[in-house]
Amino acid sequence: MDQEAVGYIVLLVIITLMSVIQNAFFASKVEQESKNYAGKTFQRAGPSAFERVFTANQNCRDAYPTFLAVLWCAGLLCSQAAAAFAGLMYLFVRQKYFVGYMGERTQSTPGYIFGKRIIIFLFLMSVAGVFNYYLVLVFGSDFQIYIKTVTNTISPLLLIP
Repeated sequence: MDQEAVGYIVLLVIITLMSVIQNAFFASKVEQESKNYAGKTFQRAGPSAFERVFTANQNCRDAYPTFLAVLWCAGLLCSQAAAAFAGLMYLFVRQKYFVGYMGERTQSTPGYIFGKRIIIFLFLMSVAGVFNYYLVLVFGSDFQIYIKTVTNTISPLLLIP
């Protein structure tokens, strides 16, 4: 593969690999909690601690394909740096959600809301990239530089709770 092409996607690959490691961590927590209460067999019904860990892991797994899709679309079509930053923030938020869910369920709400906001940001970046592609195709006008500037400027605002 061309070295320049790899340079354009390396941040997205790093974030994707970090999310895979995080998924493995979540799965190991479920396995550990299951062994603590149910011996060596996995049982869905069990103590509330296992139920909370299992449900938190399931919720994170349900949102994972959407996260990967919008991360890669936003990174390839709009701005790799802004998408990678938002992806890294999403991983921190997902960790906060998971840990919060293991305690009281109300502790997971801020992580959930913040994660939803990041997914929306990545989705809007993807839509802007697709819109720019069709502007170039139909009218010959390329707004890629403006879109990158706006997304790179807005992405630090994701830090505001």
